[in-house]
Amino acid sequence: MNLVDWDFAVTVGSRIAGPGPEVSADEAAAAVVELREGADRSTPLVSEFTGLRTTAGTAPVLVVDRAGWIQANADGFAKILSPIVDKLTEKKGAPSAFSEAIGSRVTGGEVGLMLGFLGTKVLGQFDPFFDPHGRLLLVAPNIVHVERELHADPHDFRLWVCLHEETHRVQFTANPWLGQHLLTQMNAVADTIEPTAILEGVRRGAAAIRGGDGSILDLVSSPEQKEILDRVTGVMSLLEGHADVVMDGVGPTVIPSVEQIRKKFNQRRKGAGTLDRMLRKLLGLDAKMAQYRDGAIFVRHVVDKVGMEEFNAVWTGPETLPSKAEISDPDAWVARVL
Repeated sequence: MNLVDWDFAVTVGSRIAGPGPEVSADEAAAAVVELREGADRSTPLVSEFTGLRTTAGTAPVLVVDRAGWIQANADGFAKILSPIVDKLTEKKGAPSAFSEAIGSRVTGGEVGLMLGFLGTKVLGQFDPFFDPHGRLLLVAPNIVHVERELHADPHDFRLWVCLHEETHRVQFTANPWLGQHLLTQMNAVADTIEPTAILEGVRRGAAAIRGGDGSILDLVSSPEQKEILDRVTGVMSLLEGHADVVMDGVGPTVIPSVEQIRKKFNQRRKGAGTLDRMLRKLLGLDAKMAQYRDGAIFVRHVVDKVGMEEFNAVWTGPETLPSKAEISDPDAWVARVL
C-alpha cells in the first residue's frame, strides 16, 4: 500500500520552492565551503558551552539546495510513516491498484505543497532518523536569501545558523538513545490509528481550519495520540530551546554582529504577510515558534538555578526528559529529576 506518491511529492515541492536567490557559481561554491567550515568550527564551541561530548564527524554535514532538502525530508517522512502504512494495510486490507495510485497521487500532491512551502523557509535541520547516526542539512539558498533580506554580515550570519543547527547534531550524537526514542514515539502513533478515526479526525481538523482555529496537527487528535504528541512536544521544546540558548550564549564570543542579527531575525518573524501567517498556522509552525520561546525559558531557568552540569541530567534517558507541562514549570522538573 502506497499512502503517498513520494516521487510526485518531491516533484511538486521542488517546483513550488524554486531554486532560490540568484548567485554566481563562485558565490555558491564559497557559501558551501563556509557553511561546512562553520559547522566544523561550531562543534567544539557547542561542546565546551554545553558539556556534551561527541566525536567529530559522527553525523555528516550536507549543504543542500531546496530540492535536496525536499528529497531528504520526503525520505524521512516515508520512513516515519512506514509503520502507519503497515497498520492501515493490516486493518483495512490492500486497495485496488487503481484506487491506490489515485489516492497516493493526490496525497503526494498535498505533501508536495507542504514541502514546497517549508523548503523556502528552513535554514537548517538535523535529521535524526538517517542511518546510522543522523545527518545535518544546511539549506544554502535559504541562508543566502535571509542574510540578504536582513542585510546581515554573511560570515556572521552563516556561523550563527551553524551554531544553532550544530547544537542539534551534538544533542543527538552525544545521546544516541534520543533519536530512537523519538522514532519510538512516532511508531506509537501507528498503534493508535483506526481508519474510521482518521476520517473523523480529518473532519474535525478541516472544520477547525475553516474556523481559523486549527492546524494540520488537529488531524491527529485521539486522546492516545494527543498524549504521545504532548511527550514529543516536550522533547522538541527542550531541543529547540536548548539550541537557542547555546546560540545566544556562544554567539557573542565569536560573532561580532550577533545582537543585530538576533534583533533583525526576531523582527522578521513578526513581519510575515497574511498568506505566510495563514500557512504557518495551518502547518503548525506557530507552535514551533512557541517551542523555541518556551524551551529557552525552561533551559535558562534550570541552568540559572542548578548550573549546566546538573541540567545535563536531562539527557540521561527518556525518563528524565521534561514533559510538556514541565516545560512551562521548570521547578517541577527540577523537583522530579534532581
